[in-house]
Amino acid sequence: MNPIPPLKAPAATVPVLAPRVARRRFLRAAALSPAWLAAVPGAYAAALMETPAQTEGPFYPDRLPLDTDNDLLVINDALDPSAGVVTWLGGRVLDQRGAPIRNAVVEIWQADANGVYLHSGSDNAGKRDKRFQGFGRFLTSSTGEYVFRTIKPVPYPGRTPHIHVAVKAPGRGKFTTQCYVRGEPLNEKDGILQGLKDARARGLLVVPFDPLPMSKAGELTARFDIVLGITPEG
Repeated sequence: MNPIPPLKAPAATVPVLAPRVARRRFLRAAALSPAWLAAVPGAYAAALMETPAQTEGPFYPDRLPLDTDNDLLVINDALDPSAGVVTWLGGRVLDQRGAPIRNAVVEIWQADANGVYLHSGSDNAGKRDKRFQGFGRFLTSSTGEYVFRTIKPVPYPGRTPHIHVAVKAPGRGKFTTQCYVRGEPLNEKDGILQGLKDARARGLLVVPFDPLPMSKAGELTARFDIVLGITPEG
């Protein structure tokens, strides 16, 4: 397969209404682009401490969407994008030595802008934004990178805003955690986040959601690197 040339930034240079193939090429290129890393301050500042595991929770989709790619804002070739603040969530999957882990399947799932999950048991299911994919997958590149286009997470009763993340790397068991928004006041009251008593461990899960440079659409960008320990499969 021919390599996809890098883009200058994962900004709104791709129209929201782009065909599905073009969207996939764009999202893949964004993950491979050095500019995607440069757009996020402090991309390599974190120490290689193992990312803490967190509960999968009750709302992993009980019925996967027809579209499971890494653009959660547009389902298949729909013409109407989902509600919410557009956010580029990306990072690298690494081992504790800092070596990238390629061909790892990264999954994310989260509530829509109304606080509803893609799950039949979610609260206020009747208010679910059917334009929001709610779940996505991405296969890491040779540099361990992944990227999703999604929305900034919102709170719902009992929880601070968060995005669920799962990683299945070759030869390792499934790893599950959650990503939180730095500066969100509800973080201090969230039982799952505060259940991590080690402040440094908590800090690895809380990342800035910053404005995307040069974006005229108010997009955000968030960097969430995942460091896996040795968890043998089975």
